[in-house]
Amino acid sequence: MKTLLLIAHGSRRAASNDEVRQLTQRLNGINPPGFSGVETAFLELAQPSIPEGLAACLARGASEIVVFPYFLAAGTHVAHDIPEAIQAFQTAHPQIKVSLTRHLGDSDLLPQAILQVASAA
Repeated sequence: MKTLLLIAHGSRRAASNDEVRQLTQRLNGINPPGFSGVETAFLELAQPSIPEGLAACLARGASEIVVFPYFLAAGTHVAHDIPEAIQAFQTAHPQIKVSLTRHLGDSDLLPQAILQVASAA
């Protein structure tokens, strides 16, 4: 089974973290094709942490985890911190396939999404 792990930065503002959790619930509500479910994790300032999010994917029965960095730019967190957390998990769980997608800001779909949101305003 393949599970999607959405990783956001995390915020001191609880409502911001809840927004990410609600996005995860919305994704689960549409039963994303090819995924048994979606979990959330935060890099810092909120829970669950990345290791806890990866563990939640395991508890869900995942044999494969796709990690999606919900970040607009490829700063240190995207370039180093998230890959390092994934590597630590892979070392402890070599039987689980983990892949890292491009970050949100690098998506070819983002310009169109921005235009759609702006046009609806």
